[in-house]
Amino acid sequence: MKNLSAFLLLVFLMVSGVAKAGPGDQQKLTARATTLTKQMARVTPLNEGQYVKVRQLNLRLLGEVQAIQTRFATDATALDQQMAEVQARYEWDLATILWPRQMVAYTQAKADLMAFGSR
Repeated sequence: MKNLSAFLLLVFLMVSGVAKAGPGDQQKLTARATTLTKQMARVTPLNEGQYVKVRQLNLRLLGEVQAIQTRFATDATALDQQMAEVQARYEWDLATILWPRQMVAYTQAKADLMAFGSR
């Protein structure tokens, strides 16, 4: 449950700039995905191919999260379940892109963010 709460906090922070965007505002979503990818590239140095793939993955993540938040805004249980599924799919896909040492760095950075969020 703690991991899900931390993930929801992480996603909320990622999507906070996108949540104000209208459903057709792809430009803001794209800009946020680029910003998120740059932040990840600082933690886990990415080569050019990985950067492109991670950016596409982040764009998909942000789009899915926005759609889920809109669809399940009134059902917290379903929202949590859907977010958990998105998290699992995202991390699975991310693991296919990153090298093992990069995945460790990503996991550590995420753990550090969770520790920061629980203070």
